[in-house]
Amino acid sequence: MLRNYLLTAWKVFMRRKLFTAINLVCIVLTLVVLMVVTSLLETAFRPSGVEGKSERFLQIVMMRMDSHDGNSVSTTPLGYKLIEKFLKPMPGVERVAAATLPSGAAVYQGERVSEMQMRRVDADYWKILDFTLLAGRLPNAADDAAGRMIAVLNATTAQRLFPGQPAAAVGQHIDVGGQNFEVVGVVEDAMHVNAFADIWAPISTFASSDYRNELTGMFVALILAERSADLPRIQRQVEQIAKGVVQADPKKWKTTRFWADSKLDLFARMTVGGNEKLDSGAGLLLALIAAAMLLFMLLPALNLVNLNTGRIMERRVEIGVRKAFGATSSQLAIQLVVENVLLCLAGGLIALAATAGLLAWLKHIQLIDYMRYDLNLAVFGWGMLIATVFGLLSGVLPAWKMSRLDPVHALKGAA
Repeated sequence: MLRNYLLTAWKVFMRRKLFTAINLVCIVLTLVVLMVVTSLLETAFRPSGVEGKSERFLQIVMMRMDSHDGNSVSTTPLGYKLIEKFLKPMPGVERVAAATLPSGAAVYQGERVSEMQMRRVDADYWKILDFTLLAGRLPNAADDAAGRMIAVLNATTAQRLFPGQPAAAVGQHIDVGGQNFEVVGVVEDAMHVNAFADIWAPISTFASSDYRNELTGMFVALILAERSADLPRIQRQVEQIAKGVVQADPKKWKTTRFWADSKLDLFARMTVGGNEKLDSGAGLLLALIAAAMLLFMLLPALNLVNLNTGRIMERRVEIGVRKAFGATSSQLAIQLVVENVLLCLAGGLIALAATAGLLAWLKHIQLIDYMRYDLNLAVFGWGMLIATVFGLLSGVLPAWKMSRLDPVHALKGAA
């Protein structure tokens, strides 16, 4: 039966090649947009490579303080003292890292000045994130303790400052904002929330040690769990820790709140959620994304419904003959839906190739610095699922309508 469906579908497609081509173009354009968006979402929410452990780590980026009178609210990154005193001693976690947010830094080479993004991080940062080391080494706890003036560059920055192979940068010295650093390592470029930077240096290389006494500042905390199943427990634990934090001005600030978020939770909290409660709004965000994708598919699906109805109308006589010889409405409907799904899957394969080309082009033009656009098996699976849904959406209605034609009217060529 399936073989007959496939042969019939092939003959139908080849009979009206222009009609088939128009359908394919409509399908491909729609699916390319959807799969590019899916690839970006996959990169953002389930990253591999440098943030390959993201399924078992959480980040605390901001905290919220509310005043006693309820008229003042302050939202700020964490201070180093808060991470060191309250978060690093947490039981039941593998490790906790502290890192500053990326900030602008001027790198001087003679009369040449380059503007870079710099982070200062502790040794645990390099153990939570899986940077690919291209040359040299990564900082360790001994470097932190000794306050060694060392730095790590990403590959693009190393090439920019010291042209040649990554190893050519190791051992060189750079002047960053008046501080002299020795380059000890070069890592692969990375564009993720926690990994993005041009230069990394130990936290202890700050010109002043005042940061050690601050509960608010410019730091984020990364918490690595031993197992992904531990994340809900750690989130509740962090919520309780926040309630016990007493700010430097307790007469002004009544409550302190901060949340340990996954990558998806963090993005949801920044867009549709807030800093008021543990629920980040991730469920709402996913629902909105799904609704937006379905709405985006709806218009081309309606166009395809009209095209498919026109194509099926030409087969009235064929449908009438098959019904006269005993074909049921369900068999005819299945045949027509299979044809449409096959057409959409063919469009999906073409769209996958087009998506791969588009992502390669986006990477080549460096639309976003260090962004990696991956067309992996997950994106391939989503693409095929989207193509199947697209085929069902645009094929069920005309198939159901035409399968119910009266055979006598169909043989006469009437609708």
